[in-house]
Amino acid sequence: MAASFPETAISTERLLLRPLAEDDAPGLAAMMADDLVLAWTDLPHPFTEAYAAELARTLAPAHRATGRGIVLAVTEHLTQRLVGLVELRNTDWRLRSTEISYITAAWARGEGYAPEAVLGVAQWLFEDRGFLRLEMRTAAGNTAAQQVAQKIGGISEGVLRSAWIVRESGEAAGAPPGGRTAGESRSDLILWSLLPEDLESPGLHRHGWHGDHRYVLRD
Repeated sequence: MAASFPETAISTERLLLRPLAEDDAPGLAAMMADDLVLAWTDLPHPFTEAYAAELARTLAPAHRATGRGIVLAVTEHLTQRLVGLVELRNTDWRLRSTEISYITAAWARGEGYAPEAVLGVAQWLFEDRGFLRLEMRTAAGNTAAQQVAQKIGGISEGVLRSAWIVRESGEAAGAPPGGRTAGESRSDLILWSLLPEDLESPGLHRHGWHGDHRYVLRD
């Protein structure tokens, strides 16, 4: 049987990261309708409520059970509102390494939610699950994602040339149904890594990303 992550929830200072629920479908669909989400991710478009419900009901649980990774909804403690999504993928259990991707709802950007969520997952991976490497891949033009990687102490390891496709809004690009989006263009990816020792960087303590606000498991 393949190794897999446990079904769990992670609590940070302001956020609760938990398994997706079918009730999240309307919020997920609204979050994924944003042009920046379309541009920088490879998620299906349009991202319908039906697909969101299927993701919560079947796809995300299968992703976890087969050992590929885990998908977590990111919600505010105060309001329980859905503010984002975090996914671990391409997990290598022998190397104890995995890749993280993150999405923040348009209305919640600029609040520091993405670095808080990613750092909480990193702490959980290293301290609770015994992982030794976390990778991030950010498109060359996605400066917001690059800032998240920098804020949590990620180290840029180099560029993967022409390794991604950036999409325009299907409506703006005039994409045919089911066809290749007319506004697609190729992009380099920047490869970032985070190791357990990187979380001990004095810079993270100074900026409040580590030390005072620890993750807490909620089983």
